[in-house]
Amino acid sequence: MRPDGIYIDGTFGRGGHARAVLARLGPAGRLVGLDRDPAALMAARDLELIDPRFVAVQRPFGEIADAVAAVGVTGRVQGILLDLGVSSPQLDDPGRGFSFASDGPLDMRMDPSHGRSAAQWLAAASQGEIARLLKEYAEERFAARIARAVVQQRTKAPLMTTGALAELVARVVPTREPGKHPATRTFQALRIQVNDELGELRRCLDQVCDLLAVAGRLVVISFHSLEDRIVKRFMRGESRGPLLPKGLPVTGVQAQGRLRILGKPVRPSDAEAAANPRSRSAILRVAERLP
Repeated sequence: MRPDGIYIDGTFGRGGHARAVLARLGPAGRLVGLDRDPAALMAARDLELIDPRFVAVQRPFGEIADAVAAVGVTGRVQGILLDLGVSSPQLDDPGRGFSFASDGPLDMRMDPSHGRSAAQWLAAASQGEIARLLKEYAEERFAARIARAVVQQRTKAPLMTTGALAELVARVVPTREPGKHPATRTFQALRIQVNDELGELRRCLDQVCDLLAVAGRLVVISFHSLEDRIVKRFMRGESRGPLLPKGLPVTGVQAQGRLRILGKPVRPSDAEAAANPRSRSAILRVAERLP
């Protein structure tokens, strides 16, 4: 890290990564923290009050370029960090509806003031839409069976709580994956849909190369195959360079990619996964901006 560099934490959460970055920055360094969750923004504002090098912005990371422009950070960015998916505070709060560990409203919105909740989406979606969602976003083997059960249930009473949805899925799924609740995949798919997580990721990645300085680094931590596939394909595509017609007179610099992949993907060690079970599926990928 450069002590005087400009860095972006695109997923502030409760500031764990942000504090680690600030500990390595000098007085001239700057860190911009983004999050669309109002609760996360409150934590970010607290950090903003005690550290003048940090500025908080309530935006999804799909608007990363606008966020950087809005806070008036000048110069090129030396590093961008994205820690994808849902945060532990969101999972642990039953009122947010991300988890079935405790019963709560079936919401799942990272910003509860925008968009439709999971309950509203399930109430309006067709059986086919629900089945496609579960297949595409969760690779759920019993997608059709779950979708049919949801539609049948809502003719009697709407699904309004996490407990009700988890119970319904558990009732209709005939087999169990070791160590997984039957509703895990359904909750993942709904969360991705409600928050347009894959769309936000694609929009963010489309902007990062224009923000990064030469030798600046993009670091992405993903937690499921859909996210990781998008990140992997993006980094590989940007490392290959543009597809140009044969015989076109271009220089080597013009033909090269904008990124260089650094090292192999990093996964948590057994000790890390044991200490933090939620990290067991994490994959970290790093790429560096080329001239």
